[in-house]
Amino acid sequence: MTRQRWLASFAIILTLGVITLGAYTRLTDAGLGCPDWPGCYGFLKVPQQDHHIAQAMQAFPERPVHAEKAWNEMIHRYFAASLGLLIAFIFITSWWRSTEPRRPKLLPSLLLMLVVFQAALGMWTVTLNLLPLVVMGHLLGGFCLLSLAALYWLQQQPRLPAQPELVGLKPLASIAVIILIGQIALGGWTAANYAALACIELPVCEAGWWQRMDFAAAFDLHLGHDDYEYGVMSAEARQTVHVLHRFGALITFSVVALFLWQLWQRAVQPRMRKLTILAAVLLLGQFSLGLMNVVLHLPLVNAVAHNVVAANLLMVLVLLLVQVPTVASARSNYAESK
Repeated sequence: MTRQRWLASFAIILTLGVITLGAYTRLTDAGLGCPDWPGCYGFLKVPQQDHHIAQAMQAFPERPVHAEKAWNEMIHRYFAASLGLLIAFIFITSWWRSTEPRRPKLLPSLLLMLVVFQAALGMWTVTLNLLPLVVMGHLLGGFCLLSLAALYWLQQQPRLPAQPELVGLKPLASIAVIILIGQIALGGWTAANYAALACIELPVCEAGWWQRMDFAAAFDLHLGHDDYEYGVMSAEARQTVHVLHRFGALITFSVVALFLWQLWQRAVQPRMRKLTILAAVLLLGQFSLGLMNVVLHLPLVNAVAHNVVAANLLMVLVLLLVQVPTVASARSNYAESK
C-alpha cells in the first residue's frame, strides 16, 4: 500500500494548495477574472497579445481583461484540474487488481464523484456570476475533499489497537464536527455575500447593531440577479450574517475545545495525543485569525490563512472522529479478545 499512501499524501497537499488558491482568488475579487469556463476569454490561458485582447473585449465587452485577476483565476483552475487528474489516478489504481484483499475502494470512489461535482460547482460559480449559494458550496466541497483525502491516507496507516478509554466520546466528537461544519458554512456565506467587513468593531459590532439585524434577508438566496459580484445583500443583512458568524465562532470554539480537553484527558495512544495537540493549536490559531480579520480590517494574507486553517482544523477533527470508538465497536473488540 506504499504507493497509495504516497498518492494520498500528495492529494492532501494538492488539495490544500487548491483551497489556498481558491481563497486567494476569491479575496482578490478574481472569481470572475475569466468570465467563461474552462478557458479564459475563449483561450486556454490569459490573453496577452493585443489582437487576442481585442478578441476578448469583443466577445465579453462587459468584462474588460484584467490580467492579474485572470491569472489568479486560471492558476487556480490549473491546480484544480491537476487535482482532478490525481484523484482519477487514485481511483483507477485503487480498483486495479480488485481481488486484492483489504484494498479500499469506497473512499476513492467518493473522492472521484466529489471532485467531478466540484468541477461543476467551479463552472457554475462563473456561469452564474458568483451566486452565493454556489460559492459557499464550492468552498464546502473543497474542505470535504481535503477531509476525504485525509481519511484515505488514514486507511493506509497501521490500525491503532482498541482504545476502550475513549468509549463515550463519539457523541461529543460528532457534535464538534457538525458544529464546525456549520460554522465553516456560515463563514462561506459571509464571504460569498461580501459581509466580512460588515462589522469592524469588537466584541460584536457597531453601536445599535441589534436594532439593525435582519434575519430574513440574511438567509434569503437572492435568486434572479444577473451579477452577484460584490454582493446584493443590504447592509443590515450583511451585518446580521457577520454577527451570527461571530457568535458561531464562540460556540464552535467552546464545543471543540471541550471535546479536545476530554480527548486529551483520556487518550493514551501517541498518535491520538499528537492529533489532539495539533487540533488545539489549529483551533487557537483560527480564533486568533478571526479576531485579527476584524482588528486589521481583513488583510489578504490573514484572510487566506483563516480559510486554510479552518480546512486543516476540519480535517484533523474528522481524523479524530473516525478513530474514536463507538460503544458497539468497543464491545466487539472486547468479545474478540476474550
